[in-house]
Amino acid sequence: MLQPKKPRYRKQMKLYRHLKIKETRGCTLEFGEFGLRAMEPGWVTNRQIEAARQTMVRHIKRGGKVWLKVYPDKPLTKKPAEVRMGKGKGSVEVWVAEVKSGRIMYEITGVAEKLAVEALELAAAKLPIKTKIVIRSSSLI
Repeated sequence: MLQPKKPRYRKQMKLYRHLKIKETRGCTLEFGEFGLRAMEPGWVTNRQIEAARQTMVRHIKRGGKVWLKVYPDKPLTKKPAEVRMGKGKGSVEVWVAEVKSGRIMYEITGVAEKLAVEALELAAAKLPIKTKIVIRSSSLI
């Protein structure tokens, strides 16, 4: 699973406020010809990121190249069930990537357009947020 090797702080605060702002970085296709853009903000767990990646790679039969443009670097904590209040913060349960609207999450190149779009649609079904498939316009190249 994806998670940082050595985080600076073991536990972080949740802070939802800044997710409402539209993304300004990582909004254009940098490497691939096809991409999957987030249309709403949210948290995407390391398991969801990996499941979507595996789905894409298997659908394109390991041809072409896939880039991950998000990384789960925020720890979310949780206390066990039926534990009384107090006694500190719970242990880290899952790592999430904070995804703002407009962010390109995955990129694909080296495969036919139909195959890439199908792979991205399958990956989008694994994610908890609304997404949109973007294609690099050939007029810019």
